[in-house]
Amino acid sequence: MNWIVLIIAGLFEVGFAFCLGKAKNAPAGQAISWYIGFAVCLFISMYLLIKATETLPIGTAYAVWTGIGAVGTATLGMIFFKESTDFWRIFFLCTLIASIIGLKAVTAK
Repeated sequence: MNWIVLIIAGLFEVGFAFCLGKAKNAPAGQAISWYIGFAVCLFISMYLLIKATETLPIGTAYAVWTGIGAVGTATLGMIFFKESTDFWRIFFLCTLIASIIGLKAVTAK
């Protein structure tokens, strides 16, 4: 269960980064909605990370949380913000995913 909580926390990290990116490009009237979404996702992500670290080692939990956030945010950046999709970027995102899976595999809980 603690791993599921951590994965959900990572997805909310992706959410707050996405909201921040959308707010940057939104007209002033719409930006406030994206900033509110940012704050809500940030709060939920941090709360779930705290819950996950009650049973998982902090180093592993933090690395997995940031890894999920990095991979998810980079993927959304490629889809929604037209960021680069060159070979090396995809290659290193794949190695990051492999590292996240590896950390899960070697962690006892």
